[in-house]
Amino acid sequence: MTLRVSELKLHLGQDEAELPHLVGDLLGCDVTSIRNWRILRKSLDARRRDDIHHVYSLAVDIPDLQTDQLPRSVAPLSDASFLWPDSGPLPLKHRPVVVGSGPAGLYAAYMLAISGYQPIMLERGKAVKERVADVRAFDSGGPHDAESNYLFGEGGAGTFSDGKLTCRNTGPDVTRVLEILAESHGKSSIVYEHRPHLGSNRLPLIVRTIRKKMEAAGGEARFDCRLEDILIQDGHVVGVQTSSGLIQTNHVVLAIGHSARDTYEMLLGRGVPLEFKPFQMGVRIEQPQASITRARYGTASDVIGLGAADYNLSVHAGPRDLFTFCMCAGGYIMASVSEPEHFCTNGMSESYHDSPFANSGLVMTIGPGDVGSDHPLAGIEFQRRAESAAFRAGGGGYQSPAHRVSDFLRHRRSRGRIQTSAPLGVAAGSLADFLSPTILNTLERGLPIMDRALRGAFLEDAVMVGPESRGSSPVKIPREDLSRQSPSIIGLYPCGEGAGYAGGIISAAADGLRTARAIVAQFARPQ
Repeated sequence: MTLRVSELKLHLGQDEAELPHLVGDLLGCDVTSIRNWRILRKSLDARRRDDIHHVYSLAVDIPDLQTDQLPRSVAPLSDASFLWPDSGPLPLKHRPVVVGSGPAGLYAAYMLAISGYQPIMLERGKAVKERVADVRAFDSGGPHDAESNYLFGEGGAGTFSDGKLTCRNTGPDVTRVLEILAESHGKSSIVYEHRPHLGSNRLPLIVRTIRKKMEAAGGEARFDCRLEDILIQDGHVVGVQTSSGLIQTNHVVLAIGHSARDTYEMLLGRGVPLEFKPFQMGVRIEQPQASITRARYGTASDVIGLGAADYNLSVHAGPRDLFTFCMCAGGYIMASVSEPEHFCTNGMSESYHDSPFANSGLVMTIGPGDVGSDHPLAGIEFQRRAESAAFRAGGGGYQSPAHRVSDFLRHRRSRGRIQTSAPLGVAAGSLADFLSPTILNTLERGLPIMDRALRGAFLEDAVMVGPESRGSSPVKIPREDLSRQSPSIIGLYPCGEGAGYAGGIISAAADGLRTARAIVAQFARPQ
């Protein structure tokens, strides 16, 4: 019999080889009766600094165990299986086209390819090797490339977004997404860790590996190939016009990411239904990592293997909620810019978490009332105004406009030298130069509350830079639930974070996988 055994506790320094012995003690059986065991879940419990430990759930095979009176933390394991359909009956005249190589597009193309559908994946930016070189040149003071940067290029924004693999949803689709990452030079432990993390240094290789598997299975990747138009006849997709020429197709997976602003404008002009979507905006806050680790782990902060501590905070700040996201322990702030003479931030950390700084997005939700319109592109224009003002506030050279929290709370501008992890440096000033009064007021109310939750470490020597404006898409592209197609354009499949259906690497990848499944279930393989 296979059982799920939960709530197994290992103290820091204990080896995971002790886990089957804990199972034997719990069930009153000899450890030799456990035929097989594997980790289903692993998390760190740091709620009490004097009792920090790891908590595990295991799947164990014990053939002859009597199950009349199992402990509360033990139950028969019923794993849901990953299901993939047989090819559907309808003919597929042309190869499907996937627009975008971020997590959603990459997984849609990969699943279509291994199912025999020979997809063509279009990416406006460069392949990841060349993209990494362009990003490094930019961080060293070189020019900004509008098509090859932290947001555009192979792997999409996810390639340089820290590599956190958290996802609110679970189930076989999410597990399969994680397994593919693990099989493509990712760590095997990401399948069961509670808050898995790959690191921005590992992601380029993983992205390239999945793409090469897609190509080996019959798919095709075309880089430096920007979508310029979707050809529609009688409500059906009949092709796409790209910067490299025309492609005939009746099926377009639209996985454009949250920053393809020119593509949103083209879609609106083409009559594709778009909607305003509430989005997150604020700043990126940075603190000394040592302060965060001490606050979270206390005297255990020096334990080898425990690593740099993170945090996840959400507070009521007057009429608004203020919350952290994409926290990068031992990380760096980068200029996550897609348009020239605009500035916005994001965070990243490598697998070693070895920067002396911690940083996190610190945002609130922006709705139509905040931007003064519910026009589908009103959120983009709101972002643009803030990003243009931030570029000027930073001195016009992609430096991060920075405000010490101590100065911000005293309503005074920051001056002098400010040390941060931003590779291009910072320009001291005021958040009021580019953020709206609503965001400033929410920050002023929420910051002291968060500081109390983190024992005074959240604001210790803290600096805010911004704006943090690309955390989510400000546009939604509606689709039907079952077919996953646009309600008015047959053959157009809005997908992933840019379409408003995901919020991170794993949820976007799972959305791409499910879109591929819908195509496979309906259509036969192309001849």
